[in-house]
Amino acid sequence: MLTFILKGMGMSAGLIMAIGSQNAHVLRMGLRRQHVGLTVVICIACEILLILAGVAGVGGAINSQPFLLALARWGGAAFLLWYGLRSLRAAFQQQSLVTTAGDLNLTAGKAVLAVLGATLLNPHTYLDTVVLLGAIGGQQPGDGKYWFALGAVLNATIWFAALGFGARLLAPLFARPVAWRVMDTLIGVVMLLLAANLALA
Repeated sequence: MLTFILKGMGMSAGLIMAIGSQNAHVLRMGLRRQHVGLTVVICIACEILLILAGVAGVGGAINSQPFLLALARWGGAAFLLWYGLRSLRAAFQQQSLVTTAGDLNLTAGKAVLAVLGATLLNPHTYLDTVVLLGAIGGQQPGDGKYWFALGAVLNATIWFAALGFGARLLAPLFARPVAWRVMDTLIGVVMLLLAANLALA
């Protein structure tokens, strides 16, 4: 049991900690202290549903359908391109320098839509959880796949909670405009590289 849990946590950690639109969004909400709990809970809930779906066999089904893979590929490349350009644009706008919750009037509804967009419109979310984790977890013998899924979910819970609620520790650094510009620029470049990699794969 413990072996499968640790394997799930390790595999999930290797995939989830990469810079991506979801992590960038959680970090940004944590720095601005806006709807952090709501954002973290939605991210964790999405991870649970997608990982369980993958382990249950959805990942294998998607992987066997060229049309679905092509749709995810080009749709994902378009999303990453848009997200990357938006981040680069934000690096030169005053709004990207805001660090306090009171400076942005983001409603709970908009916060939900924002985190769902950053999570579910990103193809790497499905590739990492449904396809990769699902394929590896589904290969575990007996009930091992469910313990593997539990380990992956535990890692996701720890990661998003730490990223969202721990971001406030970085608030003094991001009180400086240049820090926001560097972060937005870095995220933008990474998103464009991911989009190019997905399109050329």
